[in-house]
Amino acid sequence: MNPLLKKMLKEIDDENTSLAADRVGSSEFSGTIDTGSYIFNAALSGSLYGGIPNNKIIALAGEESTGKTFFSLGIVNHFLNANPDAFVLYFDSEAAVTVDMLEERGIDSNRVAVSEPESVQKFRHNAIKALDAYMEEKEENRYPFLMVLDSMGQLSTTKELEDTAEGKETRDMTRAQVLRATFRVLSLKLAKAKVPLIVTNHTYDVVGSYFPTKEMSGGGGLKYSASQIVYLSKKKDKDGKDVIGNIIRCTVVKSRFTKENKVVEVKLNYDTGLDRYYGLLDLADKHDVIKKISTRYELPNGSKVFGKYINEHPEEVFDETLMSQLEEIAKKEFCYGNGNHEEELELVEDESD
Repeated sequence: MNPLLKKMLKEIDDENTSLAADRVGSSEFSGTIDTGSYIFNAALSGSLYGGIPNNKIIALAGEESTGKTFFSLGIVNHFLNANPDAFVLYFDSEAAVTVDMLEERGIDSNRVAVSEPESVQKFRHNAIKALDAYMEEKEENRYPFLMVLDSMGQLSTTKELEDTAEGKETRDMTRAQVLRATFRVLSLKLAKAKVPLIVTNHTYDVVGSYFPTKEMSGGGGLKYSASQIVYLSKKKDKDGKDVIGNIIRCTVVKSRFTKENKVVEVKLNYDTGLDRYYGLLDLADKHDVIKKISTRYELPNGSKVFGKYINEHPEEVFDETLMSQLEEIAKKEFCYGNGNHEEELELVEDESD
């Protein structure tokens, strides 16, 4: 270490100030949460086996019925399954999540607490109280913890509630400021506690825009604080004339870890949930790992099959060898610097030696 820098750190003598190479800052995360979709994991983290960083805020935004709640519950399910001692605090501002809904998706309702805040201020108060209680525990007793706000767009404010009770019809102009203050307080506190927060939110069409543009509701608070923002849109998935689910288009409009404006599609089936393998065929085809020849696809072993066969037998097609190839492709496709972060880190460490 540079002796002057060492002296400065000693003089500052602050537990929240450290050498970046020590990797002890609140921005560092120790793992990721699987979303249930390989391609969505890659878009968020650059790895098929990654997902959402375990101490950041991620926003899932879209119009009604685009699967925001379904996505959130799917992530909750994977989080609890991967961590047997984990628990979840689910803020349900829409009064939409029932015990049956949780259990139908394989979620243990005994490990999920549901809070129904009627205002932004109440959500902020409950979230801070929960994080303070969590941080009071010794680090070895802090079991994995996830928070979900579903949805931010439905939260009122104390002023709006009071005005409504008094019969006033004036528009509340304080909401954006209150939301900004809320996420300003929560973002660093969540990072220090190493607790992730999933926020669902509504989008609207920007009036007067030269090109069709979507924007999140609620002002800039969530836009600035979220490490990742994903816009969701959908189209129907049909089997003949029957609608069996949705194909959800996920656009990463903000990401601190992967390339922005990347678009992936995931399949959400009404009966079976999120399709884990959907989207991998497009990635393999794009990089000529699986080649499309006329109406069929040529697999790495030379056999030719229809796309329907691949979709119906994904575990057979996407074996360990193929997944290893796609993992390397995903790093280059979605990560900054062609996915060579590990090599760059090793180079820096060698030079420091």
